[in-house]
Amino acid sequence: MTPELLHFHDPMCSWCWAFRPTWTQLRTQLPPNLRVRRVVGGLAPDSDVPMDPAMRAKLQGVWQGIQARVPGTQFNFDFWTACTPRRSTYNACRAVLAARQLDPTAEERMILAIQEAYYLQARNPSDISTLVALAQGMGLDGEAFTAILLGATTEAQLREELDFARNAPINGFPSLVLRTAAGMQPIALNYLDAAPMLQQIFGTK
Repeated sequence: MTPELLHFHDPMCSWCWAFRPTWTQLRTQLPPNLRVRRVVGGLAPDSDVPMDPAMRAKLQGVWQGIQARVPGTQFNFDFWTACTPRRSTYNACRAVLAARQLDPTAEERMILAIQEAYYLQARNPSDISTLVALAQGMGLDGEAFTAILLGATTEAQLREELDFARNAPINGFPSLVLRTAAGMQPIALNYLDAAPMLQQIFGTK
């Protein structure tokens, strides 16, 4: 089989946002025969219930902890007053899958658009309206994107990827797993330096 590097993520995962710069650096140094595949993990299921104060405080604390551990990671804390947060990330995951269906090159751009909207622009990617606006801002057809986002094919893909993530040798998001004919090998993450991860990948490939 063709070797794959599996990137398990959620576009509304704050640690995935912190990992982005090193993940980008890592990808530029991978061998051309190593396929990169992104798998959405789904942190939180659909919900219309506003986040309770305790969860709001907890997540703001997570953001502050990330800033201390991964210097340079930016968060716009205005999100917590400008929006009505919900503990719900499945719509954002569906948006990534819908963008992938419309244009395979749009998957990574959609992930970044969601992250920037959430963490820098104080916009809520739990809302369909935000996701459609992001798609249109990327140049995707808004009506086509909405239809795919809400369609049965995307829902089936979401459930398939969630099941795959739950059965993979990972403990959370983000996670990297090298998949070869020999099996699936977890790659220990380093948020500050791609070199240790490259050593693992080249050593086990």
